[in-house]
Amino acid sequence: MTKTDLFLELAKPNTKGVSRWVNTSEFVGKYKVLQLGNGGSWCRASSTLAKKYIVEFDKSKTSGNSIDAIRLLGFNTEKTFNQNIRQDIKDFYKNQNCVMLGINGNSENTKIEIDHKDGRKDNCRISDTKTQKLEDFQPLSKAANNAKRQICKRCKETNLRWNAKNLKGNPYSFYEGNEIYTKELGCKGCYQYDPVAYRKTSVLKISHEITENIMKKLYPED
Repeated sequence: MTKTDLFLELAKPNTKGVSRWVNTSEFVGKYKVLQLGNGGSWCRASSTLAKKYIVEFDKSKTSGNSIDAIRLLGFNTEKTFNQNIRQDIKDFYKNQNCVMLGINGNSENTKIEIDHKDGRKDNCRISDTKTQKLEDFQPLSKAANNAKRQICKRCKETNLRWNAKNLKGNPYSFYEGNEIYTKELGCKGCYQYDPVAYRKTSVLKISHEITENIMKKLYPED
């Protein structure tokens, strides 16, 4: 049984897709695999469960931001983004190193995941496996992907993009655009969207700035 199946067995939603509150303390024995680790992948907004049902969380019973209970409020009738990635794209990236951390290991946090570069996940072309392109994705370690997911979530909430200067040594905040998220530019220009493009663009910008400074010194009157 999948994690979704196990939760549904516990929650027992009715014909309208509404269930009781299921306390996370019930995730024991047969249901131990449902215990919420980093991000609770089986019940997050992009999960199979959330695509079919409206999922509600209760975080009021204990201190902090941990999920204490989960229930279903009915069937989800909204069109959802298909996160499936075409097999040839997976095969292309699966043995490559993480573009952020330069690793590709076997441990939980170092194994490679194929990341949708656009963290908004609202592009119909990318949702369709027939029209996906290699450049829509990148290889990230699980640790890097988890961090990026939270950064993208924050950007979606605030429409403020992540500043690359948060990483010491990065010379520019964005390789295109600025802090304000716009539909026209989308995620392009953000370090999280494409750290490789950020580095390449930074090299070109720095080279151009150095050339300009030299020219001004040699030919100040021009």
